[in-house]
Amino acid sequence: MAATATVGPRSWNYTSRDVRGKLIKGKLEAQSESAVVDRLRGLGLAPVAIQESVAGTGLQREISFGSFAKGVDLKALSIVSRQLATMVGAGLTLLKALSIVSDQTENKKLKDVLAVVTREVETGGSFSEALARHPVEFPPLMINMIKAGEAGGFLEGALDAVAANFEKEAKLKAEIKSAMTYPVVVLSMSGVGVLVMLIFIVPIFKNMFSSLGSALPAPTQILVTISENMVWAAPTLIIGIFAFMAWWRVNKHTDRVRSVVDPLKIKLPVFGPLMNKIAVARFTRNLASMLAAGVPIVSALLIVGETAGNWVLEKASKNIAEAVRQGRTISAPLAEENVFPPMVTQMVAVGEDSGSMETMLSKVADFYDSEVEATTKALTSLIEPLLIAVLGVVIGGMIVALYMPIFSISQAVQNQGGGQ
Repeated sequence: MAATATVGPRSWNYTSRDVRGKLIKGKLEAQSESAVVDRLRGLGLAPVAIQESVAGTGLQREISFGSFAKGVDLKALSIVSRQLATMVGAGLTLLKALSIVSDQTENKKLKDVLAVVTREVETGGSFSEALARHPVEFPPLMINMIKAGEAGGFLEGALDAVAANFEKEAKLKAEIKSAMTYPVVVLSMSGVGVLVMLIFIVPIFKNMFSSLGSALPAPTQILVTISENMVWAAPTLIIGIFAFMAWWRVNKHTDRVRSVVDPLKIKLPVFGPLMNKIAVARFTRNLASMLAAGVPIVSALLIVGETAGNWVLEKASKNIAEAVRQGRTISAPLAEENVFPPMVTQMVAVGEDSGSMETMLSKVADFYDSEVEATTKALTSLIEPLLIAVLGVVIGGMIVALYMPIFSISQAVQNQGGGQ
């Protein structure tokens, strides 16, 4: 008798209406169309149209299913968490609070997913389980903290902790983005300016030089040669940049790439220490929040490792979690990982001895938050004059190279006139 192949869940796009007649679109994974119908009816929805989502093959499949999928903005998540905490604290049921927040949320993607979560909670599922069905929109940190709050009976406190955590994370990202905006814009504009000079300005001077018939100085000849090759080099460079960006977007989250790139990030001469501080601040803040919410320490370590944003810290966090699982304290294996500064291990050791681990981790996170803020301001102040100097050298050097033949001809004419 031939073995029957096991068919895995398939992805289905659906259109349905809720009890108020509102049209809702979404996607579910199920074995068959009838299973989708049963699932939608269980959520209180009336199916209108159901169609299997068919992915392409190869690169198409990868791009459409995960490489370009984006979660919800942290600021939006922090606002929703804060609103839910306030409403639950005021005595509203979770279902009522979810319904109100879902209707009031301005973020379209978050609004849609909250509507689905509300229906899943309405059918008897737990809040954390409903969130866990949408891992792209809701980070593991949020899911596990809410799960611990449900189990411990302090959902309001867990939601408050999630909101505070995401607010600090959003503030940190905003500071870094603000610090990097100026140099990125200036470098981009200067790059465009250099390309314009090489493609349009240098050829004009080249034609003028060729009519003079004299040999060009070495700097001018180099500039002319670069300009001549820009006809094929510029399109190749642009295509190469876009190809790399596409490849990077697809592969940047793979272990193969992260294991090479992330260690280099924290070893960069100027930006390396900043990136390390950002990762440590994120690690300690998330760990403090999860321990305060009652999440088991091993699970918390594994989750915060994934949210630290650096492969080195993620690997270190897994090593520490394994050591704790074997009965060791946190501070000892933490000290063995070179990525954590001595201050972190010392504060954690004090927290273990005094029984105030969450407080110590929060203090470490606050310290490194202030360090990141000070470092980004210092880098901004340092980058501005450096950019001006670099641009002056590049643009000024190109102008001098273009005028060098003219200076040479003028000098030759003066010498001839003096000889006569």
